[in-house]
Amino acid sequence: MIRRLAEQLGVHHEALTSWVRQAEADAGERTDRTTSEMAEENRRLRREVAELRRANEIPKAASAYFAAELCAM
Repeated sequence: MIRRLAEQLGVHHEALTSWVRQAEADAGERTDRTTSEMAEENRRLRREVAELRRANEIPKAASAYFAAELCAM
């Protein structure tokens, strides 16, 4: 059934199967995949963590620089 419908829609059957599974997860009918909302939240949090890590490198580099300057005196 999926193969025939995918053929009619002009998409690969695996793509259609994936879309159906994702729709089922979003509707709460599946627990073996994350919902689209949760996946987006995970992406947002990963970006935020990366940004915070970059921001934390600035004070670390500054403190290392000033520590080296103090030791050189």
